Amino acid sequence: MAQLLLVEDDARIARFVRSGLEAEGHSVEVAVTALAGLALARRGDFSLVILDRMLPDMDGIEICRQLRSEQIDIRILMLTARDAIGDRIGGLRAGADDYLAKPFSFDEFVARIEALLRRGDLRRHQAELRVGNLVLDPMTRRVARGDRRLDLTPREYALLRYLMENAGAVVSRAQLLNAVWGLGFDPGTKVVEVYIRYLRLKLEEENASPLLHTLRGMGYLLSADAEIPDQPVDLTNAPQQKPPSG
Repeated sequence: MAQLLLVEDDARIARFVRSGLEAEGHSVEVAVTALAGLALARRGDFSLVILDRMLPDMDGIEICRQLRSEQIDIRILMLTARDAIGDRIGGLRAGADDYLAKPFSFDEFVARIEALLRRGDLRRHQAELRVGNLVLDPMTRRVARGDRRLDLTPREYALLRYLMENAGAVVSRAQLLNAVWGLGFDPGTKVVEVYIRYLRLKLEEENASPLLHTLRGMGYLLSADAEIPDQPVDLTNAPQQKPPSG
């Protein structure tokens, strides 16, 4: 049995979903507004939130962004009447783990929930990642360097986690594009270099020693070894403003 949060303003749909999921053995709490759902999700009592995209007081996309920006570790299944590819991509990029268009098969709905819950169970068993005095907790998404907590955007967090999982090894630009941005091709931009720069600035606040190293022509290396020479990439032509959604 899992504790599920349903954020849905349509009373008929909410009753149907809650009844069906409770019959499957889950506990379901319903929020009829985005603000109520956001407050409940922040409590940390739920394994998964089932989120309607079209809510009267706030778009479900914005709820996703807020939860991810606050590094709240909860699985999100977004429900929507919009089935366009652009809408699905928008939901996933905002932080949803899965996306299901209405009307949907209830059996498929339950199967997707079960898949997301299994993913959450695996995450809970993951150990902390450590490089020197840098610590990342995959369960809480908390990142700290020494006594200083790092405030990372979702994209910065994903980038750092991948680098920490491969600490001590050189990771190429192509690997990062694939693992962090889901791109199997080079978009011809300096998005990797820009986010490496953002991450390096946060890691090295308060004159902390370098951990993230650039090896020209090879890629990037996260290591506490002070002997590694750092070769910053030239960002002269890179955007200086941080993208609005990380």
